[in-house]
Amino acid sequence: MIIQPSARLNTVQEYYFSKKLAEIRQMQSEGKDVLNLGIGNPEGMPAAEVISTLRNEVEKPDVHGYQSYVGIPELKTAIADWNHWAYDIELDANTEVLPLIGSKEGITHISLAFLDEGDQVLVPDLAYPAYEAVAKMCKAEVIRFPLNDQNNYQPDWAYLEALDYSKIKLLWLNYPNMPTGAFAQKDTFEKLVQLAHDRSFLICHDNPYSMILPADKPVSLLSIDGAKEVAVELNSLSKSFNMAGWRVGWVAGREDYIKTILKVKSNVDSGMFKPMMLAAVKALEQRESWFDALNAQYKKRRTLVWQLLDTLGCTYTKDQQGLFVWAKVPSAYENAQELVDKLLYEHHLFITPGFIFGEKGEQYVRISLCNKDEVLNEAINRIG
Repeated sequence: MIIQPSARLNTVQEYYFSKKLAEIRQMQSEGKDVLNLGIGNPEGMPAAEVISTLRNEVEKPDVHGYQSYVGIPELKTAIADWNHWAYDIELDANTEVLPLIGSKEGITHISLAFLDEGDQVLVPDLAYPAYEAVAKMCKAEVIRFPLNDQNNYQPDWAYLEALDYSKIKLLWLNYPNMPTGAFAQKDTFEKLVQLAHDRSFLICHDNPYSMILPADKPVSLLSIDGAKEVAVELNSLSKSFNMAGWRVGWVAGREDYIKTILKVKSNVDSGMFKPMMLAAVKALEQRESWFDALNAQYKKRRTLVWQLLDTLGCTYTKDQQGLFVWAKVPSAYENAQELVDKLLYEHHLFITPGFIFGEKGEQYVRISLCNKDEVLNEAINRIG
C-alpha cells in the first residue's frame, strides 16, 4: 500500500537549490572540485561578541527549556532599537515585533495567516521562489506582476492599476530586489502604499538585503507614511550579520497583524533557544563599524565577480545592491541554462540560472558575493 502525498504538493516542486546542491555533492564525491558561486550563504563569522555570548549563555543551567513563542523581551527590544538606528522607524517592541526562526518561516506564517483558498496573491516577476510556492500550497492563485527592466526593475504601474483587486489579498515586495539587485525607491514605496490603501490588500515586504552595499541610507517600507496600516516587513540576521545558519529573523508591523501571524506561529514551533536569542541581541547591537567592514569586503568581491562576468561576455549594471550580481548572458547562448550547464560540467563552476526567479530570467544569471577572494580568482582562472 502506498499512502499518497497531499494534493497541495502537486502545485509545487522541490526547491531548485535542493536538487542542484545534491548534484554538486555527488560530483564532489566523485573527486570533482566544484566551486559553488550560486548560493547567498555568507561564509564569514558573526561578530566576536555574538560567539562569546552564545558560549557563555549555553553553559547556564536554566536556559535549556521552552521559551515564549514571541521571543524574549531583550531580543524584541534589540530588534526595535536596531530598526530605529538603521531605518529611523519607531516600533513598539512589545506589540509590533515578532521574532522568527528565520524570515523564510515568516513567508509561510504570513501566507497561512491571511490566505484562503481562491484568494489571489501578487508576486513580482522576478522574485524569490518561496513567495509563489507557499501561496500555491495555501491554494491561492498567484498573479505575477511585471517589473520594468527599463526602469531599474520597478513595478509596471499600468499593469498594477488595471488589475481587478476583488480577490487580491497579498502583494509580495522585495527591495533591494533579489535577484536583480534593484534598489528601493521611495516613490515606488509611496505608490504601493497608496495603492494598498485604495484597493485594500496587504503588502509583505521582504527586506534582508538593505544593509549590503547600499548606495544611500537603507530604507524600510514601514518608514513610509501610512505603511503600517497596510504592510508588514520581514528581516533577518542571515545576510547582514553572517548568521544564515542560526535562523533568526523577525516580522514587524501593526499589532493586529502581528497577533494574526502569531496564531499560526504558536501552533507550529515552541520558541527559540534562549542562548541564541541573547547572542542575536549582541549582533543587533552592531553599528557603523560592523557594516563598513562587511561592505568593504563585499565591494572587493563584487569587483572580482564583474571581472568573471566580463570574461564570460555577460552584461550587467554596476548600481546593484545586495549579495548578488545579476547579468545577461551573451547572445551566443540560447538561454542562461546553456551557459550554466557548460560552466558546471566543463569547468566545475556553478552559477545560478535566472529562470528559477521567473520567466523574465531566462537570459540571465546570478552570481553570489558569498565566496572568498581566492575562490573567485580560481573561478576566473578556470574560464580564462
